[in-house]
Amino acid sequence: MEPQLSRRQALRMMEASYLAAAAALIWLALYYLPIGGALFRLALPLPLALLLVRRGSRAGLEGVIVAILLLVVLMGPLRGPLMLFPYGMLSLWLGWCWQKKVSWWISWGLGVVIGAAGFLVRVVALSLMVGENLWVVITRAGAGLLDRVLELLQLPLAPDLLLVQAMAITLVVVQQLVYVLALHALAYWIFPRLQAPIPEPPPLLHGLVALDPL
Repeated sequence: MEPQLSRRQALRMMEASYLAAAAALIWLALYYLPIGGALFRLALPLPLALLLVRRGSRAGLEGVIVAILLLVVLMGPLRGPLMLFPYGMLSLWLGWCWQKKVSWWISWGLGVVIGAAGFLVRVVALSLMVGENLWVVITRAGAGLLDRVLELLQLPLAPDLLLVQAMAITLVVVQQLVYVLALHALAYWIFPRLQAPIPEPPPLLHGLVALDPL
């Protein structure tokens, strides 16, 4: 006779399946729907991070694997795994930090590195898929911002390629700084309602995120 699952194991399997499916659906919405992109990006890492905080690292890893397998079936072997970069990796890192009560400075700082690296990996993968260098779009945005800064400061300088590339990377890093901090704030407001509290923010950040819960 096969051993029966314990209540805790059954709950872990159920939560892993539901939250993995939720993450996969958010990724599909982000990929295919023309509106709501910013909201979907904010929501995407949170279900799997919540799973890890509530049920442990093993359940979080299982949830990421299930979400990727589901997306491979729905979107194919190339587009489905892109959810890992950076959203899946961020969900694992942030969920682990929040479960272990790691300082926000550590979870935020390394989260920015993971987010920026994952963003660049996704740009490379999408460039190979579409046969066009998508980094050029980011470089142009960096060049435009650099031109505005030089014009505002009235500096008679002609930015070279290295400076433009540095500005483009700076834009990516700044975007991730805001994004990962926003994830911390949302989790800080929402997770306690789901019996998964995260560490308190450091005093320097407390005024930015310590709002009434949603």
